Order: sequence, then C-alpha cells, then structure tokens
Amino acid sequence: MHQDTVRGRAFAMPLTSPAYPPGPYRFSNREYLIITYRTDPQKLRDLVPEPLQVCEPLVKFEFIRMPDSTGFGDYTESGQVIPVSFCGRMGSYTHCMFLDDHPPTAGGRELWGFPKKLASPTLRTETDTLVGTLDYGPVRVATGTMGYKHRAADLASVKASLADPNFLLKIIPHVDGTPRICELVEYHLEDIDLRGAWTGPAALNLWSHALAPVAELPVLEVVSAVHLVADLTLALGKVVHDYLAEAEPRHRKGRNHELSQ
Repeated sequence: MHQDTVRGRAFAMPLTSPAYPPGPYRFSNREYLIITYRTDPQKLRDLVPEPLQVCEPLVKFEFIRMPDSTGFGDYTESGQVIPVSFCGRMGSYTHCMFLDDHPPTAGGRELWGFPKKLASPTLRTETDTLVGTLDYGPVRVATGTMGYKHRAADLASVKASLADPNFLLKIIPHVDGTPRICELVEYHLEDIDLRGAWTGPAALNLWSHALAPVAELPVLEVVSAVHLVADLTLALGKVVHDYLAEAEPRHRKGRNHELSQ
C-alpha cells in the first residue's frame, strides 16, 4: 500500500476496517435520566481541571439510552457531568462515562476525548418508576430512580441546557508513554428535536469501586431530576486549551522537529 493511500484512507484504527465510521453522528429517540445532586465542594474542585471553574458543588449523574445512533448502533451509557464555567461561559465538564458498546467507546475517546470505559449501564421503566443502573463487571456502583413522568418540564429551558457548551479533557499518549495530546475540547449538541421532558421525585445511590470511582463525589442531597427524549446530532469538537503548548513549548517544538525527520 502506497503511503499516499495510507494518508488518504487514514481516519481511525484499524486502517482497513475502522472501529467506527466518519460522521455525522445522529441520534434518534435518545432518552436521558439526569439526576442533579449536591456534593463535597472540595472534592469537586480537586477533580475539575483548570482553566474550567466550578461554580456550585453540583454533579449531574446521567443514564442515557441510545437505541438508534448513526454508526454506533444501539447502546446505553452512564456517567457524571459537572456544571462549570469557561471564560465566563457556562457549560458542562464530563468527568467519567461508562457504556456497553465498543464503537462509541473508541470513537468517543479518539475523536472528542470522552472519558469512556466499558461497563454495563441500563435505563428502563419498571411499572411507575424510571430506573437507571450502572454495573462495573458484577459490581453495582450506581442506581438512580425517578417517578415516571410525574410533571411536564419546561421544554425551552431543557432544550437550552442541551445546547450549552460541553468540555472534555482529551489525552492521547506518545509511543514513549509521555502525553502526545493533552487538550481541553469543546463540543456541542446540534439540530436538537426535543420530543418531551418531565420531572419527578428522584433518588440516587453510589457505591465505591476501585476502577469506577463514582462515589468519590458523594451524594449529599438530590436537587432535581429530569427525564427527556430527543433527536440530536453530536457535533465534532474544537480545541480551546492546549496544556502541553502552555507548559512545554520547547519540548513540543523539539518533538515536532523529531517527527518531521
């Protein structure tokens, strides 16, 4: 294979059969259970990277069903998202994510920098209750419950929150084990068609786990919950802060010179 062919075909690994296709990535009937809770403010500040700023000691624990997603298939996801500000703009920082499907795990990490790991989340309706669970291997690490469609939510405010900027810490190692890429990435959800949104009473329980440490941000008080269904497009991102360029300009210049040889 000529190297020009390699350059032309290079999108993702493996070269001849990438783990996921190029976008756009459209999601239909994407269903969320989002439980917002108050946590320990110091533990939150210890986990959120500068230049992002923590405004309130709040965490959003999300359970998401994605039955129809372009290129990624049918899967479920769960994780913690932290409200933050960046250069005066409010948004969300994704702290951790767990899902049960390889293509969006690989694509999410490689393209955007989503902090994804394989696990077994679920989101389902049990009689009168919406139930979200997260198991890491055989161990339960999170359970969220909410009364099913008790009250209609304000659609305008929910849609506006979905359109807010989202931030990720993208880390790609060099072949020598040092960081090759360490960037703060911003992305947005686009073309949002909000099908419905509801609120109701909710509860959230987290348990300690060595490799799924969601309980490091303990639940002190459940503040609110929302259940929503939407069609949307996951847009590609942009780099808004380069940690390596700021800290090691000479080292990166030397590395780039080495790579060009």
